[in-house]
Parts: sequence; structure tokens; C-alpha cells
Amino acid sequence: MKSANYILFILYCCIGVASAQGLHFSQYFNAPLLVNPANAGFDPDYDYRVGGNYRNQWANVASTPYKTSSAWADVQALTGKLQNGWVGLGATIYKDQAGSGNLTSTQGYASIAYHQLLGTASLLSLGVNLGAVNKSIDPSKLTFNNQWDGKFFNTSTPVDGGESFANTNISYFDMQIGLNYAWFASPTAYVNVGLSVMHINKPSESFFTAKSSVDATVPMRSTFFVNSSFKIENLWILNPNLYFSKSGGNNETVLGMNANRNISEDGSKQLVMGLYYRYKDAFIPLVGYQVNDLKMTASYDVTASGLSGYNSSMGAYEFSIIKSGSFDRTRPIKCPSLKF
Repeated sequence: MKSANYILFILYCCIGVASAQGLHFSQYFNAPLLVNPANAGFDPDYDYRVGGNYRNQWANVASTPYKTSSAWADVQALTGKLQNGWVGLGATIYKDQAGSGNLTSTQGYASIAYHQLLGTASLLSLGVNLGAVNKSIDPSKLTFNNQWDGKFFNTSTPVDGGESFANTNISYFDMQIGLNYAWFASPTAYVNVGLSVMHINKPSESFFTAKSSVDATVPMRSTFFVNSSFKIENLWILNPNLYFSKSGGNNETVLGMNANRNISEDGSKQLVMGLYYRYKDAFIPLVGYQVNDLKMTASYDVTASGLSGYNSSMGAYEFSIIKSGSFDRTRPIKCPSLKF
């Protein structure tokens, strides 16, 4: 099994170096600061939000599943000081652990964004993420080809020089910028378009020597999304959206829709349903429940690519939780909102 985990580890590293997609969630809309730093404080209905995400992937393929978790929070600031805008502040920490070699990535970011009203029905936002990334690995938990004696892996055999690690723990500074535009077309319709670029400082990451022939530069990753909401009477809020991310020669496209169903007279209780499709990869059904300002959502990736033969179409399960709130419920909302 260790040999299989080593192969998966190599695949994981190759995919990560090639595409640099980094940490991501199928429920990207429930990890707003990861998608775009301009999302910090981007919620006219609330003063603050606190959220968490958890993803477990490849549990039936690798003996050690790949696990990703995050915690984040954002808050509006200077709402009473700026007549036609406000500042959003946020913080995020992500952790990803992959395979038997304990390949671990820990990332922490601080976010700041400025939101400017344009007239009475538009909002323009600009944000920046500044953070630090740490990655580590435990080679002692891996097996290598020169340790194969024809029948078993002999872990007492020293690893040959071609597979030695110069470092098992690396860190670097990272930076991301983002832009959002929101149009409140009517009291029942809303459209939001965003674009962000990660790794704009092009950091370098490698566990091997600087003389390695492999380019260790982390390529910039651009992310574009379109998010919209439509209210149907006082029963439904439909939220179709599109997400596209590109890094190097690789890209990821996810499209689908959430639907919130009002199950109480005052909208304090809502049932959340949705279906998404990651192009050439997976279908992602989701279900959730919202009570007052607390929303919980669960989703599952059903593999639809050629990998389905290896994982029996069982991809990943994911959970998210978001708590929103206001410090002063009597304060006026600066721009239109769409809610029950």
C-alpha cells in the first residue's frame, strides 16, 4: 500500500506543480475569501461573518485520505465614517494534508477590501490578500523504487541521491488581488462579477535543491466568477453561478445553481438545495439548512471522469458552516439586499 501511496503522492505533486490550483473547495461560494479578496466585507445585510469548511477526498483510493480545512472571518469597518462606501477586513487560514507522506500545506492570509457605491444600484470593490505559506513533508513515511528488493519494500535501504530532499519544510510570502462589481438590477434580481489573481509575486516552492531542472516558480492563478440571485415571490431565491480558474496550461470550470426555499413565514428557516458540475470531472449535489443567521451545507463530488473506474465514482465529501451577524440591527443598509 505504501507504494500505491507514493504513486498517488507523486501524482498529487505533479498536478500541484503543473496547475498550482492550490487549496480549493467544491463549495467555493462558501469560501469567499479564498476565491477573491474583494469579498472581504462584501455583504450588505451583515456586519460580520465567520465560516469554516472541511473536505475529505479519495478516501476509497488512498489509505490516508486527502483532507482540506479552513476557517475564516470578515467584518465591515468604517461604515459610519464613509458616506458612500466601507472597508472590509478579513482573515483566513487553510490547511491541506495529503497521503502517507504527510504532505501538508498551511496558508494564512489577511484581507482588506474597499467597497464603493456607484449611484444607487451598483457597487465596485477592490481587495488584497497578503499571507504566508508553509509546506512540509515526512519522507520517512514514504517508500522509493530503489528500496524494492523484488518482493518487498526494504525501508532500511538508504534512498538514492536522485530522490533525496534538500528541505522537508519550506515557507514563502504570497499575494492576491481581486476586483468585484455588483449590480442590484431590482429588488428581486442581483448580479455579481469578480476577477482575482493569486501568486502575483510568483513565489518559488521546492523540496529539492535550487539546481533542480524543474521550474519551482508558482505560476499566477486567475479566477473569474459570475454570481446571480433571483427572488421568486417569497418562496424561492435562485442562485445560478459560474466559476472559472486558470493556472499555466490548466483550468477548472464549475457551473450550477443553489436554490433557497423559504419554509417559514418570516424566512427565518430555509432549505438549501443545489447541483453543480465540474467540467470533465464530477457532478456535485448539495443540501443545506439555514436558520436565522446560521447556514450549514453538505455536498458530495460524484466522479464523472475516467477516474470513476478507480474510485467507484466516489470523489469527495464537503461541509461548510457560516454564521453571520450585525452589531447594530438599526443601522441603514448602504445598498439593496436580496433576502426573504
